[in-house]
Amino acid sequence: MKSCVTLSLVPSLANGPWIYRGDLNKSIAKAKSAGFQAIELFAASADAVDATALSRWLTESDIRLAAVGTGAGKVLHGLSLTSPDVTVRREAVRYITDMIAFGAEFGAHTIVGSMQGRFEPAQDEQRVLSWLVEGLRELSTEAAQRGVCLILEPLNRYETNLINTLGQGIGLIRDNRLTHVGLLADLFHMNIEEVSLSGALLEAKDYIEHIHFADSNRRPMGMGHTRINDISLVLRDIHYHGYLSAEALPYPDPDQAAAQTMKAFTQLSSTHSELA
Repeated sequence: MKSCVTLSLVPSLANGPWIYRGDLNKSIAKAKSAGFQAIELFAASADAVDATALSRWLTESDIRLAAVGTGAGKVLHGLSLTSPDVTVRREAVRYITDMIAFGAEFGAHTIVGSMQGRFEPAQDEQRVLSWLVEGLRELSTEAAQRGVCLILEPLNRYETNLINTLGQGIGLIRDNRLTHVGLLADLFHMNIEEVSLSGALLEAKDYIEHIHFADSNRRPMGMGHTRINDISLVLRDIHYHGYLSAEALPYPDPDQAAAQTMKAFTQLSSTHSELA
């Protein structure tokens, strides 16, 4: 398993679950100093980041870009893959396609979370889901051509009413024969929606490409009621070797949040080794 930390470059969304915010170069240096092996980047758009400068800073700090988020497309631009407006859906695909191209320059996967959208009571749920599948299929083809993966993130019921659990994500991928589409297991969302964290992770073992490492209250792992040892055991059992990315609130401040995350990551890794 590898450690990763979130970094947001969107000032208007400063209250989100990002350990580091703003000043890309300094944040990368801080992430490296704290012991992280990679960053997960949240930007307003693909062209909002200087790829040449990012490449230089990543190389200088010997740290990787693990994934890029696309949520700003929804929050800032009102885009979703399930909008009833076909023009908006096409723009959403274009936006995510650009993010795939940007992330692929660094071998980073692209996450689709809030961009999945939601359906309203007057809408037909199956039709809305068909729009989601249509968008994911087109985007997965783009990701495959660039050698990366498209990662679908189930979200809790307060953020979407489409894909809330890993099981629903599995069903969508399997039933529609989507390829190059994996799942993001966000432990915070899972604490709200899953009957069992361990059970859900075990069921989704063949689909999980990325994990958001945050506690039940969205604070850094170890500051809520999630049982780290249980998570370590199931990750060992499913042979997970990907990133644990700290998409958590910077509580009580970024430096302490980073330190707490790395403490929890070390505990999880140690328990994982002892149980191996």
